Amino acid sequence: MPLASAASAAASDAGLAAGSATGPVAAQMHKISAMLTEKFGLAREKAQRISSAVMASAEKYSLPPALVLAIISIESRFKETARGAHGATGLMQVVPAAHRQLVKNMDLTEASDNIEAGSAILHGYLQSARGDVGAALKSYGGSSAYARKVSLRAKDFDVTPAASATDRAQ
Repeated sequence: MPLASAASAAASDAGLAAGSATGPVAAQMHKISAMLTEKFGLAREKAQRISSAVMASAEKYSLPPALVLAIISIESRFKETARGAHGATGLMQVVPAAHRQLVKNMDLTEASDNIEAGSAILHGYLQSARGDVGAALKSYGGSSAYARKVSLRAKDFDVTPAASATDRAQ
Protein backbone atom coordinates (compact mmCIF):
# COMPACT_ATOMS: atom_id res chain seq x y z
CA MET A 1 0.00 0.00 0.00
CA PRO A 2 1.46 3.42 -0.91
CA LEU A 3 2.34 5.62 2.06
CA ALA A 4 -0.37 8.09 1.12
CA SER A 5 -2.99 5.38 1.49
CA ALA A 6 -1.34 4.12 4.65
CA ALA A 7 -1.49 7.62 6.15
CA SER A 8 -5.19 7.92 5.32
CA ALA A 9 -5.85 4.46 6.73
CA ALA A 10 -3.92 5.32 9.89
CA ALA A 11 -5.95 8.50 10.34
CA SER A 12 -9.20 6.61 9.85
CA ASP A 13 -8.13 3.75 12.13
CA ALA A 14 -7.19 6.21 14.85
CA GLY A 15 -10.55 7.97 14.47
CA LEU A 16 -8.78 11.10 13.30
CA ALA A 17 -10.49 11.65 9.99
CA ALA A 18 -11.95 15.13 9.80
CA GLY A 19 -15.07 15.34 11.89
CA SER A 20 -14.97 11.77 13.23
CA ALA A 21 -12.67 12.10 16.24
CA THR A 22 -14.22 12.21 19.68
CA GLY A 23 -13.21 13.21 23.18
CA PRO A 24 -9.86 14.83 23.92
CA VAL A 25 -8.52 14.20 20.40
CA ALA A 26 -11.49 16.00 18.85
CA ALA A 27 -11.08 18.88 21.28
CA GLN A 28 -7.38 19.16 20.46
CA MET A 29 -8.06 19.02 16.70
CA HIS A 30 -10.72 21.73 17.09
CA LYS A 31 -8.31 23.96 19.05
CA ILE A 32 -5.59 23.48 16.43
CA SER A 33 -8.01 24.21 13.55
CA ALA A 34 -9.30 27.34 15.28
CA MET A 35 -5.73 28.53 15.96
CA LEU A 36 -4.70 27.97 12.33
CA THR A 37 -7.76 29.86 11.11
CA GLU A 38 -7.34 32.77 13.51
CA LYS A 39 -3.55 33.12 13.69
CA PHE A 40 -2.57 32.16 10.14
CA GLY A 41 -5.74 33.07 8.23
CA LEU A 42 -6.31 29.56 6.87
CA ALA A 43 -9.68 28.61 5.49
CA ARG A 44 -11.58 26.39 7.93
CA GLU A 45 -11.48 23.32 5.63
CA LYS A 46 -7.72 23.66 5.09
CA ALA A 47 -7.14 24.15 8.82
CA GLN A 48 -9.19 21.02 9.57
CA ARG A 49 -7.31 19.00 6.93
CA ILE A 50 -3.93 20.05 8.36
CA SER A 51 -4.93 19.51 11.98
CA SER A 52 -6.28 16.05 11.14
CA ALA A 53 -3.07 15.09 9.33
CA VAL A 54 -0.92 16.48 12.17
CA MET A 55 -2.85 14.53 14.79
CA ALA A 56 -2.72 11.30 12.76
CA SER A 57 1.05 11.56 12.21
CA ALA A 58 1.71 12.70 15.77
CA GLU A 59 -0.17 9.64 17.04
CA LYS A 60 1.51 7.27 14.57
CA TYR A 61 5.06 8.49 15.27
CA SER A 62 4.65 9.45 18.96
CA LEU A 63 5.40 13.11 18.26
CA PRO A 64 3.96 16.10 20.07
CA PRO A 65 1.50 17.80 17.69
CA ALA A 66 2.93 21.18 18.79
CA LEU A 67 6.35 20.14 17.48
CA VAL A 68 4.97 19.16 14.07
CA LEU A 69 2.97 22.39 13.88
CA ALA A 70 6.03 24.45 14.84
CA ILE A 71 8.04 22.86 12.02
CA ILE A 72 5.25 23.53 9.51
CA SER A 73 4.96 27.11 10.71
CA ILE A 74 8.68 27.76 10.28
CA GLU A 75 9.20 25.76 7.10
CA SER A 76 6.20 26.89 5.04
CA ARG A 77 3.91 29.20 7.04
CA PHE A 78 1.22 26.59 6.28
CA LYS A 79 1.54 26.92 2.50
CA GLU A 80 1.06 23.46 0.98
CA THR A 81 2.78 24.35 -2.30
CA ALA A 82 5.83 26.02 -0.69
CA ARG A 83 9.14 25.35 -2.45
CA GLY A 84 12.56 25.78 -0.91
CA ALA A 85 16.22 25.05 -1.41
CA HIS A 86 17.29 21.68 -2.80
CA GLY A 87 13.74 20.93 -3.98
CA ALA A 88 12.22 21.10 -0.50
CA THR A 89 8.48 20.80 -0.97
CA GLY A 90 5.28 21.40 0.93
CA LEU A 91 4.28 22.08 4.50
CA MET A 92 7.25 20.38 6.18
CA GLN A 93 9.67 21.16 3.31
CA VAL A 94 10.51 17.53 2.58
CA VAL A 95 13.47 17.12 0.21
CA PRO A 96 12.49 14.33 -2.23
CA ALA A 97 16.05 13.65 -3.41
CA ALA A 98 17.13 12.92 0.16
CA HIS A 99 14.20 10.59 0.88
CA ARG A 100 13.44 8.88 -2.43
CA GLN A 101 12.08 5.62 -1.03
CA LEU A 102 9.94 7.30 1.59
CA VAL A 103 8.26 9.76 -0.78
CA LYS A 104 7.77 7.38 -3.69
CA ASN A 105 4.13 7.61 -4.84
CA MET A 106 3.44 10.64 -2.63
CA ASP A 107 2.21 14.08 -3.60
CA LEU A 108 4.26 16.32 -1.30
CA THR A 109 1.99 19.29 -2.02
CA GLU A 110 -0.86 17.34 -0.41
CA ALA A 111 -1.08 18.03 3.36
CA SER A 112 -1.55 14.42 4.50
CA ASP A 113 1.31 13.06 2.36
CA ASN A 114 3.70 15.85 3.31
CA ILE A 115 2.98 15.68 7.03
CA GLU A 116 3.24 11.88 6.93
CA ALA A 117 6.64 12.07 5.21
CA GLY A 118 7.97 14.91 7.37
CA SER A 119 6.84 13.18 10.55
CA ALA A 120 8.41 9.88 9.46
CA ILE A 121 11.69 11.70 8.77
CA LEU A 122 11.59 13.48 12.14
CA HIS A 123 10.77 10.18 13.87
CA GLY A 124 13.79 8.57 12.22
CA TYR A 125 16.03 11.42 13.39
CA LEU A 126 14.61 11.07 16.90
CA GLN A 127 15.40 7.38 16.90
CA SER A 128 18.94 8.03 15.66
CA ALA A 129 19.37 10.69 18.36
CA ARG A 130 18.01 8.29 21.02
CA GLY A 131 15.13 10.58 21.85
CA ASP A 132 17.12 13.84 21.95
CA VAL A 133 14.63 16.28 20.41
CA GLY A 134 17.25 19.03 20.00
CA ALA A 135 19.58 16.73 18.07
CA ALA A 136 16.70 15.43 15.93
CA LEU A 137 15.61 18.96 15.07
CA LYS A 138 19.19 19.90 14.24
CA SER A 139 19.27 16.99 11.77
CA TYR A 140 15.89 17.99 10.33
CA GLY A 141 16.69 21.67 9.87
CA GLY A 142 20.46 21.67 9.65
CA SER A 143 21.46 23.81 12.64
CA SER A 144 21.27 24.29 16.37
CA ALA A 145 19.65 27.67 15.75
CA TYR A 146 16.85 25.91 13.84
CA ALA A 147 16.38 23.46 16.71
CA ARG A 148 16.08 26.32 19.21
CA LYS A 149 13.66 28.22 16.96
CA VAL A 150 11.37 25.18 16.56
CA SER A 151 11.48 24.43 20.28
CA LEU A 152 10.46 27.99 21.10
CA ARG A 153 7.73 28.06 18.44
CA ALA A 154 6.30 24.74 19.67
CA LYS A 155 5.23 26.49 22.88
CA ASP A 156 2.89 28.66 20.79
CA PHE A 157 1.13 25.53 19.50
CA ASP A 158 0.74 23.62 22.75
CA VAL A 159 -2.99 22.99 22.96
CA THR A 160 -2.89 19.97 25.24
CA PRO A 161 -5.41 20.22 28.03
CA ALA A 162 -3.90 21.49 31.28
CA ALA A 163 -3.94 19.03 34.13
CA SER A 164 -6.82 19.62 36.49
CA ALA A 165 -6.25 20.37 40.16
CA THR A 166 -7.35 16.79 40.92
CA ASP A 167 -4.78 15.36 38.49
CA ARG A 168 -1.99 17.48 40.00
CA ALA A 169 -2.89 16.42 43.55
CA GLN A 170 -2.46 12.73 42.72
